[in-house]
Amino acid sequence: MADLLVVIRTGPTDYDLQGRIRGNLDIPLAPAGLAAARDTCRDLAAAPPVALYTSPTICAVETADLIGASLGLVPRRVPLLVGLDLGLWQGMLVSEIRRRQPRLARQWEEDPWRVVPPDGEPLAAARDRINQAIGKIVARHPGERVAVVVPQPLDRIILTLMTGEPAGDLWEVSASGAAAVELPVAPLPARPSLTAAGVGLLAGASALATLRGRLGLAQS
Repeated sequence: MADLLVVIRTGPTDYDLQGRIRGNLDIPLAPAGLAAARDTCRDLAAAPPVALYTSPTICAVETADLIGASLGLVPRRVPLLVGLDLGLWQGMLVSEIRRRQPRLARQWEEDPWRVVPPDGEPLAAARDRINQAIGKIVARHPGERVAVVVPQPLDRIILTLMTGEPAGDLWEVSASGAAAVELPVAPLPARPSLTAAGVGLLAGASALATLRGRLGLAQS
């Protein structure tokens, strides 16, 4: 099992900068997102991972391709790490959803685990597929440092899986840049299972260090 997992959050797309819900739509990185990915390449150069995995979502693929070219790694796409499907909300402004569906929007912001966006993916189902994907990745690299590139808010779902920390408001999207966080990987339990709190195969780990500081948030 890998000792360290580097979770790389993609930089912003035009949707993020506009305060729109991107979900699993294939929206390419904005120029600011490409610049942020290049910054992440420099951050990782001092201690590069041995392998690089990526969500198949286009903004993650673009980020991973830049990082891979910089570090001499070939990104491996992981279908289970596709972006969170937010159904009919995708493409809408957050402010528009709050105006049209105030009660549902408030419930989503307060406790997204108990709300399913119209025609969208239950967060628990997303958690399960992400848990499965991350578990397989870390199992392939015993004692090594590996990296995975994911779109927002998958980075926060992974953090929840590995630390038990709350995911928070999943509409609260950073629009200023990419970021990478190193997480130590805890040993697998004898019989791993997901708990009600969403802590799964990687339970018990805690955040070790951020390679970049806390970033600004998109305004709706």
